[in-house]
Amino acid sequence: MTDRILIVDFGSQVTQLIARRVREAGVYSEIHPYNQLDRAKIEAFGPKGIILSGGPASVTEVTSPRAPEGTFEIGLPVLGICYGEQTMCQELGGEVVNSDHQEFGRAFVDVTGDCRLFEGVWKQGDREQVWMSHGDRIERIPEGFRVVGTSDGAPYAAIADDARRFYGVQFHLEVVHTPHGAKLLGNFARKICGCAGDWTMAAFKDQAIARIREQVGADGKVICGLSGGVDSSVAAVLIHEAIGDRLTCILVDHGLMRQGETEQVVSLFRDHYNIPLIHRDASGMFLGQLEDVDDPERKRKIIGGLFIDVFEEEASKIGGARFLAQGTLYPDVIESVSAIGGPSVTIKSHHNVGGLPERMNLQLVEPLRELFKDEVRALGRELGMAEALVGRHPFPGPGLAIRIPGAVTRDKLDILRRADAIFREEIESAGLYDAIWQAFAVLLPVRTVGVMGDARTYDHVCALRAVTSTDGMTADSYPFDHAFLAHVGTRIINEVRGVNRVVYEISMNSIS
Repeated sequence: MTDRILIVDFGSQVTQLIARRVREAGVYSEIHPYNQLDRAKIEAFGPKGIILSGGPASVTEVTSPRAPEGTFEIGLPVLGICYGEQTMCQELGGEVVNSDHQEFGRAFVDVTGDCRLFEGVWKQGDREQVWMSHGDRIERIPEGFRVVGTSDGAPYAAIADDARRFYGVQFHLEVVHTPHGAKLLGNFARKICGCAGDWTMAAFKDQAIARIREQVGADGKVICGLSGGVDSSVAAVLIHEAIGDRLTCILVDHGLMRQGETEQVVSLFRDHYNIPLIHRDASGMFLGQLEDVDDPERKRKIIGGLFIDVFEEEASKIGGARFLAQGTLYPDVIESVSAIGGPSVTIKSHHNVGGLPERMNLQLVEPLRELFKDEVRALGRELGMAEALVGRHPFPGPGLAIRIPGAVTRDKLDILRRADAIFREEIESAGLYDAIWQAFAVLLPVRTVGVMGDARTYDHVCALRAVTSTDGMTADSYPFDHAFLAHVGTRIINEVRGVNRVVYEISMNSIS
């Protein structure tokens, strides 16, 4: 079995980043809610080490979360991060108190001692930048621990018990704002826990193919809802490599894709990958149902409901299919667990093709459910998939419907497709596509008066958005050169009839 690290989740919104950093060190890791674990489950998982995440609770409260039974008695290395360090101290005989001196944001740790966690990264006497987010502080550490790092607000910012291989840090190792955090996590996984660091995408591909064959059997048939995005495309190619033409993909064309995207996907899957594909053009049906619908949530429900109806109709024509493939990713799994009892605040309830498995009596095949988005892209490359597909920017399931605030019409879709295509063309021409996590155009629900040539115009405003992100959870606007934006704006106004004003959004209150 591949070496693995267990991450115990106490509800931090950045717990996923811990798993990503550990995997970047070549070690497989999984996140499990603290309240769904006990000693037997930990032993059944078979980790070589345990990481306790941060969380929003206060250890000083009687009802606050605690480490699962057996965490400190099972003989495994344990690393506590932020809340994880605090609960480790409290449970092992130390003391945690409320503090008047809170630390949120960038801070600096003075390295006061050496330990195995710091080996080759930090040394005694260094002063290192970290990211803090805590209100409580440790007042007394348990017997056997020693202080190896302090900060202005945390006298026990880093503690170590090398004999038991227990370590605690008050700061967040997993975020990019702790520059050497990933290396410290790598030290824990490989040097302290003794993991080989041999978890690779090539190995995952072979294991996934074997699991698909075992689940589907020698004669099972699989249908896959192909959206044209990275996740469903990689899942389809992987399953096809495992079972060949016993996979059939169904592309429900809702008429809300970007310019040329549907045609590209159909061509790739039919002509290049030779995967059986049903392409159902249902754009008229979708646009008819969306007529005069302004509310964005109602749009999503209409699109999701129609998708299920059309997909089920086409799937019923395929005789003998017993399995439904989905491009479910690991963040979807984590969020779904939280929604039914995990500690993290639920961001969304996960439904890829919600209701279909039950309605059609199908078993789910989800070969990507252990992977993050960047790992899915790596798997796609391992499968030899085209970079134009594997590296594609994220695109929402409801498509351009949510990039047209207000009612959706064919005219608006045509305007938005062309403007969006020009924006992406210029980004690619400038060599910036891979430096940007997501870029797109939005057709705003306002019209403005303008002068074009000698005539007055009353047309739409097009907003451009481009963000950078390392994790898909936080983002910054991309700092385009003004000349680039001026050039793109001029092209859109000159080439897209119906737009007379272009703006660039810099506020980053969400990612979509």
